[in-house]
Amino acid sequence: MAPTDFAKALSHYLGVHLPGQRNLSTNTLKSYRDTFKLFLRYCKQDCHLAIEKLCLRHIDKPLILGFLQWLEKDRHNGVSTRNQRLACLHGFYQYLQLEEPAELLACQKILSIPMKKAPAPTINYLMPEALKLILAQPDASKAHGRRDLTLLCVLYDTGARVQEVADLCIEDVRLDPPPLLTLTGKGRKQRQVPLMSNTQALVKQYMDEVFSSLQNMPDHPLFFNRQHGKLTRAGIAYILAKYVSQAREKSPIIPDKVSPHVIRHTKAMEWLQAGVSLIHIRDLLGHVDIATTETYARADTEMKRKALENAYPEMVTTHLPHWVKDEALLTWLASL
Repeated sequence: MAPTDFAKALSHYLGVHLPGQRNLSTNTLKSYRDTFKLFLRYCKQDCHLAIEKLCLRHIDKPLILGFLQWLEKDRHNGVSTRNQRLACLHGFYQYLQLEEPAELLACQKILSIPMKKAPAPTINYLMPEALKLILAQPDASKAHGRRDLTLLCVLYDTGARVQEVADLCIEDVRLDPPPLLTLTGKGRKQRQVPLMSNTQALVKQYMDEVFSSLQNMPDHPLFFNRQHGKLTRAGIAYILAKYVSQAREKSPIIPDKVSPHVIRHTKAMEWLQAGVSLIHIRDLLGHVDIATTETYARADTEMKRKALENAYPEMVTTHLPHWVKDEALLTWLASL
């Protein structure tokens, strides 16, 4: 059976266009792949369309709307996940309208499907005392404890995404002044983030201990497992969760959920409260749009409180008469 026009277009889009021309990361490619796996499952199971015979003419706006409803109703996906799947489909049809002009009208109808408005997500971050307690949990007398401590400190000090830390190699570390890490973010864009002196000392001690025999392997992962393969996102999340659990046993100030992204939020809030400009925070975090960075300013209730206090000094007095000493008031209350 000859491949359909949809099969040809999708194979070229996922296999050539996204990795070759748009240079997307592996995780982004997996997100696109998973979206189309779900879409094909919906077409087969709910719409009874044979996947091997699925053509572009079979896919229209009502089918896409049905798929989005299926995600929410049957798979119980949230609005943000629904919108992320729709964004992947939009990307495919933006590509398709240039490659297949005959399908322009159908593409534009699908591209007209709007994103669903979602409630603004809450930015969770740690208080300094909670973070300090978590970082105190690794056992620095053991090799794996020293690795874990260095890993967590790098994750915090750089405000990096968990995948960016997982992808770090020896060649990405500069310990000579000025010390910094080269992080590879979304879209394989690189940025350099400075290391503070304490984290620099930890990284140097860790590298001197672990990499003394790996000087000629600049592409070796900075943080690795027992098989010398790089730690995965799940592996780093597991390490963090272990120490969060230990810290929670010692103090109730540790929140129920602490993910690597919460550590990233914590660093961003610290930079903001220290007076670092949003432009610099955007560059340090690797955000494309400063509007993303501005969410931290909206979330910082402590800064808002201080701003209000500075704007209205001494407007409300705390020197009030003690009502117990007010005989007239006591008499009136007794009369009630």
